[in-house]
This record gives sequence, C-alpha cells and structure tokens, in this order.
Amino acid sequence: MIEEIEMTFDEVLSYVKTKVDVGDVLEISYNRIFAPGEVLGFTEEDDMTGEGFRVGLQLNGEILNQSIEIDFNEIEDDLIEMRHITDEKELIIEIL
Repeated sequence: MIEEIEMTFDEVLSYVKTKVDVGDVLEISYNRIFAPGEVLGFTEEDDMTGEGFRVGLQLNGEILNQSIEIDFNEIEDDLIEMRHITDEKELIIEIL
C-alpha cells in the first residue's frame, strides 16, 4: 500500500527518529541528489562538533563508496521528498 503525505522539515526529522528502523529503505531526494538505500544506523546530534542527526545508508547501486551518512542539518533547506519503504507499506513524504 502506498500513502502520500506532506510534512515540514521538523516533522520529517521527528518521523525519521521515531518511525524508521535499521533495515528499512529510505529514498531521500534533496537538491539534485537522489539517495536510495537501506538504513544502517543513526547518529544523534553532536553539540561539540555541530553535526546534526545523521542516517547511515547502504546505497542501492554499483558505485565505489556504497555506504554514506546523511546529515539532516546539512540538507534541511534542500530536502524535497523522502520515501520510507517497509515490508508492510510505502510512505511518500513531500516536504513543505
């Protein structure tokens, strides 16, 4: 089942922190980048370094560096859409 909703950036960040689990698939579209992959883990904000909440992804595809980490603070202004895929459902989130 595919569901589509709209959220603000803060709602998206809260959603990722509470609803996304390791092993789920996230497809993140920001700026001109499309990053689809399986969630490997999460890293909380770090006040000492100024880094924001980060999600580690194992990208779907055949590239040299298949494992990346996305800092949500860095993509806040460029985030366009996110798709969360689990065994039960697929949720498309459009960022307002």
